[in-house]
Amino acid sequence: MGELVERVDEHDRILGVVDRGRAIQERWLHRVATVVCRDSASRILVHRRAETDSLFPGQYNWLIGGAVAVGESYLDAASRELVEELGVRGRTRFLFKFLCHGAIAPYWLGLHETVIDQDVLPDPSEIAWHDWIPESRLRDAMRQRPFVPDSIDAFRRYSLLTGDLRMPAGEVHEEGSR
Repeated sequence: MGELVERVDEHDRILGVVDRGRAIQERWLHRVATVVCRDSASRILVHRRAETDSLFPGQYNWLIGGAVAVGESYLDAASRELVEELGVRGRTRFLFKFLCHGAIAPYWLGLHETVIDQDVLPDPSEIAWHDWIPESRLRDAMRQRPFVPDSIDAFRRYSLLTGDLRMPAGEVHEEGSR
C-alpha cells in the first residue's frame, strides 16, 4: 500500500481509509491541503514542480500542499507540507475548502495562507525552482507558463475571497468543465 488517505463523501464526511493511488484511479473523493505562502512584502511564492514528479511534472504552482493523511486535519496537513516541501514552520491559517473536480480526480481542497519571514529550503525532489513574485506578475505568469490546472481554479476562488486578485482572461475552469 502507498499513501493512505480518508475517502470522503460530497459533504466531506469520512467513508473509510483507502490508498491515495486507488482513490485517484477510482475518482473517489479524498482531502488535499494547500498553502498560499506570502513574504513580508506580500509577494507570493511560485514554484516549478520537479520533472520527476509523478503528477504535473515541470508545471508551475502558487500553492504548496499535498494529501491529508488519515486522522490529520486540513490545518495540520498544510503545516506538515510547509516543513516537508519548504523546510519552514509558519503560522498557517485556514481560509476555505471547496470540492475541486480536479484534472486527474476530484477531491476536497483546503486552502490556507501563511507569511514566511525566513529563507525557504525547498525539497529538490518536489521543487525545481522558486521565486517570490508580486500578485501582478503571478497573473502574467499564469498566462505565459503551464500552471497546474487545479491551481488555476483555486486562484480564481482565492481572488474572490481577497478581492485584490483578478483571474487571467481565458484561464477560468468552472466546476464540472474538466
